[in-house]
Amino acid sequence: MLKVWGRRSSANVQKVMWLVGELKLAHEHVPAGGPYGVVSEPKFRAMNPNGLVPVIEDDGLVMWESNAILQYLASKKPDSGVLPTDPRRRALVTQWQCWDLAHWDPACATLIFERMVKKLLGLGEPDPAEIKKGEDRFKSSATVLDAQLQGRKYITGDTLTVADFSVGASLNLAQPAQLPVDQYKEIVRWHAGLSELPAWRKTLQSSQPPSAG
Repeated sequence: MLKVWGRRSSANVQKVMWLVGELKLAHEHVPAGGPYGVVSEPKFRAMNPNGLVPVIEDDGLVMWESNAILQYLASKKPDSGVLPTDPRRRALVTQWQCWDLAHWDPACATLIFERMVKKLLGLGEPDPAEIKKGEDRFKSSATVLDAQLQGRKYITGDTLTVADFSVGASLNLAQPAQLPVDQYKEIVRWHAGLSELPAWRKTLQSSQPPSAG
């Protein structure tokens, strides 16, 4: 059976749990990271030397990196459409997952760390210079995403894909991280739609409050 290691408060873990729910994949969830520990144990490090979550194990295959995991899980249910089989449509989905890693996630992560994680870990007050850098990067990336979403229900068109899973998860922390998203009406509309999907609502409802780690 598919196993998923990670704490449910992690946006990257939520991506995976959302897709698992969307595809109705039988699985076992193993709490790890933050208050659960585990990630520094030799057995876990043998699976992921980075010591991060999520990690999955599926019939002997061990994987880490959330966006790669999404592509693998989606490939198990090709009829779902979340990973297009047409080469051009699939390439566009992969393009936006790569954009998430290169631009969107780093922009969100700076503000999440400064405004939320520091408080959780007792690391002092937010650094104004880092906040300024994070907000500038967020606004630059959000402008790109907002324009892409105009006239589209989802990132690459009218069909839900793993690109939406990849990019949408960070916005679950928009309130505690004070992500300046409200001025981007298309992003707000798109994320509100994602939040109403049954699998996504179930994922959020089962999430623990954000924890250190």
